[in-house]
Amino acid sequence: MRGRRAAPARGPARGRQGDHRRRLSQRKARPGVVVTTQAGVAVRVMAARVVDAVMYRGRSLKAELAANLPRIEDPRDRALLEAICFAVLRSRARSEAALAAWMPRPLGRADNELRALLHVGFAQLVVMELPAHAALSATVEAVRALGRPHQDKLVNALLRRAQREGLPSAPADALWPAWLRRQVREDWPLQADAIFAASQQEAPLWLRVNRRHGNRDDYGQRLLDAGIEAEVPDGVPDALLLRAPVAATGLPGFAQGDVSVQDGAAQRVADLLDGLPAGARVLDMCAAPGGKSAHLLERDPMRRLLAIDVDARRLQRVRETFDRVGVQADMKPADAADPSAWWDGEPFDAVLLDAPCSAMGIVRRQPDVLMHRRADDLVALTRLQARLLDAAWQVLRPGGRLVYTTCSILRAENALQLEAFRARHAAALVESLDETWGHADGGGRQRLPGECDMDGFFYAVLRKA
Repeated sequence: MRGRRAAPARGPARGRQGDHRRRLSQRKARPGVVVTTQAGVAVRVMAARVVDAVMYRGRSLKAELAANLPRIEDPRDRALLEAICFAVLRSRARSEAALAAWMPRPLGRADNELRALLHVGFAQLVVMELPAHAALSATVEAVRALGRPHQDKLVNALLRRAQREGLPSAPADALWPAWLRRQVREDWPLQADAIFAASQQEAPLWLRVNRRHGNRDDYGQRLLDAGIEAEVPDGVPDALLLRAPVAATGLPGFAQGDVSVQDGAAQRVADLLDGLPAGARVLDMCAAPGGKSAHLLERDPMRRLLAIDVDARRLQRVRETFDRVGVQADMKPADAADPSAWWDGEPFDAVLLDAPCSAMGIVRRQPDVLMHRRADDLVALTRLQARLLDAAWQVLRPGGRLVYTTCSILRAENALQLEAFRARHAAALVESLDETWGHADGGGRQRLPGECDMDGFFYAVLRKA
């Protein structure tokens, strides 16, 4: 599995090289699909509009990509659009420094779309290192496609300067709001710089092999036969690790449920629920999008699992995930924090609470979260987490197991939340976890971003005495 390295796995950042000589004008496009006679220009136009929406209008990157990717016909161009947008958000501090230093006068709010396109151009040349000729020509042409032909010379000059000089440096924590910088340094004074640096990096692609459909070694050989090199990580029994990005739909057997995309830190949650009695009744309190529940059922389809989510539309995604991987469970749209509205009175043997959180452990996968998170969000989230923990304790049988996890690195959501819960519930006994789960903190364990190539994640296991 470590043998040959294949070009198809190189992914969007470096795979669309050359001058993209497709002739999309020769084919008939579906309604709403972007088509251009100069291949690549439409991708840059759309990237600028996505970046404008996220950086200057407060939109979600995930939502903007979901709305725009289907409009692009070629899957390679869809991958390129996604890669550009992520590269822009990870490097925006350096791009802003370049614009501040190089522009003869600052751009106004009416020029946000142009500013976004400059970010797109800088990211291609400096971060992604795409061939300069293709990146320059397509981005300058995109200025005209955006209806700004009078500014094409300005864009060309700025991009060529970036090509010659690179972008100014910026501190690793420059993208983090001041209140979050202070909080991370207070919570993790020795690790803060490493956290900031890791959060700027592109995350590897983790796969979860469905053990009901085959074993990991056999699936690794299928990847190799498809020209995709994978690594076998230690301590994550169903996982394979890809250093180069690959679209999920391009993975062998993805549509048939043979494999799923899930970070190694999230995959380890299933280990905390191993060893339950046959036919155990399990509750997943905040189930969407369904990856952790699906993993539990792939390991033991005899579990009686109830998946709850407050959003019925998100619960539909859970159903689609279950259908794809071939598992079944009961599902219920409900507010998990209010058991009186959904609980039938039969206690659960185990409860998984993967709680809503600030997502500060997955910044490298959701870089826009740093632009949208506010300090009062943390107050509301910690209150919700406390309510969910109390509800989980109410429906758990004596002797049962409560697994509390978040994809945050903030102690207010993790160690301090756990300590406050134990103060409210004297019968809560903490099960110890070893150092393979991360740093000991408040009775749980904290994985920090990038450690063992994983996302930031908090784990705690409580027994009801």
